[in-house]
Parts: sequence; C-alpha cells; structure tokens
Amino acid sequence: MCGIVGVLGKEPVAPIILEALKRLEYRGYDSAGIATLVNGEIDRRRAVGKLNALDETLRARPLDGHIGIGHTRWATHGPASEKNAHPHITEKVALVHNGIIENFRELREELLADGVTFSSDTDTEVVAHLITREMNKGLDRVDATSRTLARLEGAFALCIIFQGDENLMIGARRGSPLAIGYGDGEMYLGSDAFALAPMTNRVCFLEEGDWAVVTRGGARIYDADGQAAERPVKITDASAALVGKGNHRHFMAKEIFEQPEVVGHTLIEYIDPMENTLSLPDLKTDFTKVPKVTIVACGTASYAGLIAKYWFEEFARLPVEVDIASEFRYREAPMPEGGLAIFVSQSGETADTLAALQYCKSQKQTILSVVNVTESSIARESDVIVPTFAGPEIGVASTKAFTCQLTVLALLALAAAKARGHLNLEEERNAVRRLMEVPRLMSDVLGHEEYLEKISHDLSKARDVLYIGRGPMYPMALEGALKLKEISYIHAEGYAAGELKHGPVALVDENVPVIAVAPSSILFDKTVSNMQVVMARGGKVILISDKQGIAEAGKDAMATIEVPACDKLTAPLIYSLPVQLLAYHTALAKGTDVDQPRNLAKSVTVE
Repeated sequence: MCGIVGVLGKEPVAPIILEALKRLEYRGYDSAGIATLVNGEIDRRRAVGKLNALDETLRARPLDGHIGIGHTRWATHGPASEKNAHPHITEKVALVHNGIIENFRELREELLADGVTFSSDTDTEVVAHLITREMNKGLDRVDATSRTLARLEGAFALCIIFQGDENLMIGARRGSPLAIGYGDGEMYLGSDAFALAPMTNRVCFLEEGDWAVVTRGGARIYDADGQAAERPVKITDASAALVGKGNHRHFMAKEIFEQPEVVGHTLIEYIDPMENTLSLPDLKTDFTKVPKVTIVACGTASYAGLIAKYWFEEFARLPVEVDIASEFRYREAPMPEGGLAIFVSQSGETADTLAALQYCKSQKQTILSVVNVTESSIARESDVIVPTFAGPEIGVASTKAFTCQLTVLALLALAAAKARGHLNLEEERNAVRRLMEVPRLMSDVLGHEEYLEKISHDLSKARDVLYIGRGPMYPMALEGALKLKEISYIHAEGYAAGELKHGPVALVDENVPVIAVAPSSILFDKTVSNMQVVMARGGKVILISDKQGIAEAGKDAMATIEVPACDKLTAPLIYSLPVQLLAYHTALAKGTDVDQPRNLAKSVTVE
C-alpha cells in the first residue's frame, strides 16, 4: 500500500514529511519522493529504493518550502524507477496518489491528442495534466480539481498542491483512506493517521467520495455530490496501536475497508495496465504439461483455495485437488510427476502448511506459494512466490489477506488458461478489465455498511446460523460461517445449497437464519429452490445477491443485501465484503473481542 503525507507548515516541511513517511514504511514501497513550493515554484526530489535513498538525496540537494507533499510507492503502472516515483508534476500542479485510475488509458489518449507530453508510465500523471488543462482554460485551482475529479473512475486517494499558492492543498478519497490533521496554524493530510500522530492528535477522516480544500486556517470538506459536508474532528491517542486503526473501532474494520486499496495494489502488480493483459513473474511452470494442481492451506486460506479450484478447472481445464494442510501432511498423498503444488498462507509461517510443503517438495512437485510475507519460511522454501500486497493484517479474522489471496489465485488461473490455449487475447483483456473494476465495486459495497449493521442486530440473537451457496459461492458460504463463529461465537455452518435436503434442512426452523450467497447466474434458480425449502419450514432467509437476483427472489426473504452485478470471476471478491461486514457487526452486537477472539491466534505456528 502506498503512503501519502501532505503538510502546510510554519517551517521547512521536507524533514517533517520524511519522518512521517518513515512511519508508513510498514505499508511496503519501492520508491519515494517529496515535492514542495519554493518561492511559489514546484521543486521535487525522488529516489528509488528505501527512504534512506531519499534521505541521501535530500542531504545532497536540500529541499526548502513550508508546504509540501510526500509519497512512498509500490510500483503499479510502470516499473520502480525515478521517473515513475511520486510526486508527479506539471508546470502548475504537483500531486501524489494511491489506488487505480481505471479509465486512465482513455484520458491519456485524450491528453495526447491535445499535445500533452508524458514523462512517466503511471496513471497518476494523467490527473496532474487534467487539472493543468482545466486551469489553462481559465478555471481556478479548486474548480479545476473538482472538474477533474468528476472525470476519474476507480478507487483512489489524492493530495495536490499548486504552483503559486503556498496556502492551498487539496485532498480527495474514493476507495482509499485519507485523513486530515489539524494543528496550530498548520494542517496535514495523510493516508494513514499513524503518520500524522507526531504532528497532531486532532484528526478528521474523510468519508467515501469526500474531497477537501485545506488551508492553514482549516479545511472545507465536500461530499461526492459537491455539497459542503461536516466531518467530526476526533482526538486520537498517539500510540501506534490505536492511531493505526484510523477512524475505526477495530483493526478488523479498518482492514475490511482497506480492501479496495490493497486488492488494487495486488492487481496492478501482476497486469500490464496499458495493454490490459497479464504480467505475472516467471512461474517456473509449463501449464501445458502440468497433470494436476494441488492447493494446500488452512482456515480462510483453504477456502480461497477452494474458490480457485473452480477457476482453474473451468477456465484452464486443469484438475485441482484442495486439501487442508493438517490432513494433507499425514496422508502421504501420491503426487503426479510434473505436478504443481500451491501453498496459500498470510503469514507464511503456518506450521501445518509448511510441513505439507516439505512433503510436496520431497515428491518433486514445483512449489508455488501465495504469501503476504515474502521473507517467511514458506516463501523461502518455495520455487516461486507470488506475493499478495495486503500489508500487515492485525485482526485475527482474515479479511484483506483473503481477498488479496483470491486476487492472486484468479490471475494464476487466467495464466494457466492462457498457457493451455483456453483464453485468447480478447478474452484475457476482458477478464483483466473486469478484475480492474473490483476495487470500485468493493467501495460500492462498503457504502452500505449502515444497512448491514441493522441486519446484524437481528442476526446476533440467533444461536445457530446456516450459510448456503453454489459453485464458488459454496466456499464463500464456508468462509461466511467461519467468520461468524470466529468473532461472534455463534454456531454457524456453511453448506453447498444442493446438500440441504441431504441432512442440514433438519436443523431449519424459525430460530435458524439461513444466509444465501447467490449472484444471479445459471445456478441461481436452483439456489432459489433451496431458499423456498427453507422458508416453507419457517426458516428466515437473508439473501445476498445483485439487483436482478433480489428482484426475482427477494420478496419473501427476511432481508436482502444488494451487491453490484459481477461475473463468476469477480463475484467471490465482491461477495466477500458483505459476508465480512455481517460477521463484524454481529460480533459488535454480541460485545465480543473482535480483533482478538478467544482461543485464536493470528498465525498458527504449532500443530
């Protein structure tokens, strides 16, 4: 996750910004930069690598100025290089950016046709040139920014300063977090309030779609419709543990809301955004010769593997076996010559998964790991790693790590399909485009949190809850049940919807809510039939579906949760969020310890 810092100060800001960026190092990055105004003119320093490289650059060429912005960047659009490092500038604008501008290609072509020259490979530079073009047409800085924001599609956070105005900074958020810090005649912006902690304990968190005009005298905030908005200024504890939660009560909530950003970062790491094609690292695997894929994981990661099985088998026509590591490691499973074994783990230290990896290694399988910690034991023992870019996940119940695992597994399945001749170039580009929409669609789901909270109050009264789904939504039902019991301590089970009649329907009565995870698809009518079986026996159904599905089957449900329309590739990513939010708010209603539920640990490093 990239990091953003902006400072309107009383003294030179470059050293302050550099120290704030150091507090964001945990987010991960491969380049960094700072821009300030010196006598009203934009000046900038950038460096590839860690912040000590930027520090050395600043020592060699100090940067003056009492207003400035800084950034730590994960390489996204374009490789890690000085020309692609932020801030990006024109003669009138300097800005830093987290997230993805989905429609940057169209905007870039439009600007090229106007004679604009680009100096980087990034989507970010498009925004700087759009604002500059509007200013050249005669609009003032604020109106030029407002008009540009209306043109942008995607999930992003922005921090902008302007040539000639040492008392103006504009911030905007859509799908990526951004906080305003209030000082004494000084103001700050940060993607993480943790970065602002040494400077101020008075913080305001922008809401989805907000943008803010910040001066040393304060901030004017506007909502997504351009209407003036009031957002509370909170007094925060300056400790890392508390400030790191942002404006959320728990790390789990913060991590749920970070998903548009971190999924976007993970996606952009493995695609070519200019061509809308896959750009994975060397997987050391010839998929045309792989007889079988074995996916091994534990807990939530194993459900990511189960979803991936549907993708690999349908798109790549490649057989997949999925097993939980604690069973697989003792089974002495026969492994085919030339097989591929994929291990999925957030920490990369899960003892059972590591033992299973070592067995597969002894069976001469190619070992590929999907991990969030690249220095972990599982990563070190693998032939190839395809990291997720979720950033640190503090909450015990996995949320953003799960969706980033799904993102990587989806891309691997597409790569296998392409290699095996089941995905042509047009289909590849369509699939990548659909995946690039996921951060925006996730942000749409997160906008319905208040409604999900209301449903959760009723759910919290249940002793038992059933989840049902078909196809990839069957593993999603398993994950939903796991999330609920992990943090609310309500007994919950997930079932393939077609299995209801084979036993579980005996549990159904008016006291057992049944949550149906059911996008409208070729399997939808069958799931509706299962819902009717439940309702005929007095069961209360909560239907999670899209607009079409709810119109067809939501009339008799106890509650419906609408999710944006999406296809079988992207649905598991989108449907993860309402499942997580239901569990989170049910646990809040129950009064449990959400971040550290009883008897559980974040990383299981023993049997």
